[in-house]
Amino acid sequence: MRLKTIFPRRRLLVVALLLLVAAVLTGCQTVSYYTQAVRGHCQVLARRQSCEKLIADPNTPAELKAKLRLAGEIREFAQRELKLPVNGHYQHFADVGRRYVVWNVTASPEFSLESKTWWYPIVGSLDYHGYFAESGARKYADRLNQKGFDTNVEGVEAYSTLGWFKDPLLNTFIHHPEAALAEILFHELAHQRVFVSGDTDFNEAFATVVGQEGARQWLRAKGDAALLEQYLTALRRNVQFVQLVAEAREKLEVLYGDERTSDRKIKATKRSPETPTEQLRQEKQLILDELRREYEKLKAEWDAYTGYDAWFTGSLNNAQLNSVATYYDLVPAFEQLLKSNNEDLEKFYAAVKKLAKLPNAERHRRLLAPAN
Repeated sequence: MRLKTIFPRRRLLVVALLLLVAAVLTGCQTVSYYTQAVRGHCQVLARRQSCEKLIADPNTPAELKAKLRLAGEIREFAQRELKLPVNGHYQHFADVGRRYVVWNVTASPEFSLESKTWWYPIVGSLDYHGYFAESGARKYADRLNQKGFDTNVEGVEAYSTLGWFKDPLLNTFIHHPEAALAEILFHELAHQRVFVSGDTDFNEAFATVVGQEGARQWLRAKGDAALLEQYLTALRRNVQFVQLVAEAREKLEVLYGDERTSDRKIKATKRSPETPTEQLRQEKQLILDELRREYEKLKAEWDAYTGYDAWFTGSLNNAQLNSVATYYDLVPAFEQLLKSNNEDLEKFYAAVKKLAKLPNAERHRRLLAPAN
């Protein structure tokens, strides 16, 4: 998963103005949140080093040099073949000194799959709240838990500033296998090609499809049939995992009596629940337990592949299931749109940009129409 956010321009005056406006509108808690976001991103920028200089430095570890060279080749491929706006991104490397660069908090009511949203300047409402320190994310999640929300705290390896800054390569993802590294870079660059304020599902699914298609094209261009087959196998497993989660969400949606808006967003019902609270908890847990059992069956089909085990560690809840839906619910529709444009990325981007100009409800209706 990756945090998608945007930060103020390089001028400190704009940062100060943003914090002042936030204070006037919503008080000290908002100021504290934006302060940690600005400080965290500035710390990332302060740690940047030129990839060119690192590669030339005899003290740079050989493995890191190889990855930086590979990232440079991927970057050139993104611009040349995928028509993604590279614009000086990923020419620097930053070691943030930790496993994740950001931690995302997501939340939903105990008995609804409606995602809690947060409003941000410029990008509008998003389904996650990001922190540059894990402790801050967990403290905030604890406060939401006390208010009756299901919460999920998830480490984030990469994020895009949508062109407001030149994004660096990070230690949090640079050592990934080649296909995964390529997909991450293509995914993040895709956000600069098309981004819709306040429509998380649309943005993430679009970037996911571009990232995956880009990785497939990268591996085909390299002529490494074995590596390509490994990646395609991983994608097939991911489709099965996503479907498993989707089926559990469908059952929970019925249990909760959730409603759908005109743009197919889930909203908590305003009706009083007919089922007693404790019974709802029990039936909810039965669905989550069934999800675990179905996953174990799936693993058997995968010859005991354990790549998703960490996701099932601990208790499952609505917010965790929603974190998967955010990235993948609209992926089949975007894949169909790409196919209907003969897998021509330029035509695909043009079609996505047309959708981006529409109101949310109409955008989702048209996007989903080919899949119906």
